[in-house]
Formats: sequence, C-alpha cells, structure tokens
Amino acid sequence: MTRYVIGPDVALLLAEREAKLSASQRLLAPTLLRSEVLARLYESVQRGKLSRKDAERRLDHLRGLRIRLLGDRVLQRVAWEIAETLRWKDTLAAEYLALTRLQADAFVTLDAKLAKTAARVVRVASAEELLGRVKRPESA
Repeated sequence: MTRYVIGPDVALLLAEREAKLSASQRLLAPTLLRSEVLARLYESVQRGKLSRKDAERRLDHLRGLRIRLLGDRVLQRVAWEIAETLRWKDTLAAEYLALTRLQADAFVTLDAKLAKTAARVVRVASAEELLGRVKRPESA
C-alpha cells in the first residue's frame, strides 16, 4: 500500500478530475488541508473562475476520498524542525513534509519550486505517479 501526502493543489486536481483511489493507495494530509482547499475554492468562485455549485461538487468529491487528516503535537514538532532546516518563514508547507516524513511514502505537489525544496527532506512523487495509480471514473 502506497501512502501519499497531498497538498491543496493536488487535492483540487483530484476533485476537478473526479478521480478515485485505487485499493493500494492511501491519501494523507495535515488538518489544515481542509481550510486551504476551502479558501482556494472560495477565491475561485469570487473571481468568477468557478461556480459555487462546481465548488461544492468538488468539496463533496474530496470528502468522499477518505483523506486521513492529521495534526498532532509530534507532527507540529517535526514541522517546526523542517521549517528551521529549510529556513522557511512559516510552518504551513512544513506540515505536509513532516507528515510525509512521519507516515507516508511520498509527498505530491504541483508546485515545482516546493517539490525541489521538499526533495531535500522527503521523497517527492509526481502527480502523474499518483494519477497513474488513481482509478478514473468510467465514462458512460
């Protein structure tokens, strides 16, 4: 079983494509994923890039993916250490890397700059690797 930590960008990609997990995959994320995804969808609606109905459908899809959300004190401690190591201004992205280090096989992001930096401390997988193992909805 492969465990992937996904960032909000990847979560939104999965929702947009209405992707389904294969039986051999597990998705994890820090608890802050919920707020980040909600904020990005809200912003897209406000900018007129997405209808509210589409945003709600994407949220519903994500809720159905069974993403395990974690945010305990060990994760916070490790996130702090990673942020210090990478000399980041905050710990938000570091929470994803900490969770990867503690409980997952790889971190997946669409952000090339973040992926390059993250690779210094955890294994980074491409979205293609994740999507290649994701079941796509069957067309009718």
